[in-house]
Amino acid sequence: MTDTAVDSSPTTPTAVDFWFDPTCPWAWMTSRWVGEVEQHRDLDVTWHVMSLFVLNEGQDIPENYKEALDRNQVYSRLVTAARLRHGQDVVKRLYDALGEHIHHRQEKDPQQVVPTVLEELGLEADLADAAWTDETDAAMRESHRDGIERVGQDVGTPVIAVEGTAFFGPVISPAPKGQQALDLWDGIVAAARYPGFFELKRSRTVGPIFDTV
Repeated sequence: MTDTAVDSSPTTPTAVDFWFDPTCPWAWMTSRWVGEVEQHRDLDVTWHVMSLFVLNEGQDIPENYKEALDRNQVYSRLVTAARLRHGQDVVKRLYDALGEHIHHRQEKDPQQVVPTVLEELGLEADLADAAWTDETDAAMRESHRDGIERVGQDVGTPVIAVEGTAFFGPVISPAPKGQQALDLWDGIVAAARYPGFFELKRSRTVGPIFDTV
């Protein structure tokens, strides 16, 4: 009987980059889906901020939406400040904590959310100073530019790149679990890898449906 060689070499994790604005509920839903896929697939996910404020600069948008974007850009600035001080590993931790307060608990006042989250994570309180100034804006805008230039200006958040293939979305609600999450992942990635594929869309019939925490 002939011995059959078994390839025991380790597989290389799939490189995934995820750009998010912390205040976007749709990006939050998508991030929960990627987290579910990550439990079953060998993914190496790097998390990056982008900014709906920057994306909409110079656009003709309602005044109340413009004011909300201006008010909420503190969160992208905060995540950027934490990354610059503590490195990439803090980004996902901070995003998860912010999302719990902003999306699940529906807390809307940054003046309360920011110090609460910093305390919960054991991060320095003075990181909040950067949230209300433009001191991290250059780095935040560079992160935003890196993501948005991969897909074009006519999209939003999130942006995902899988092994360099980038796409906007998907916009989903609720975030699928188990095999449904994996099936969606495989389908989305396969479609995005076809260079002539640009858009697949239908009207939203539900808003963001968050898991009970």
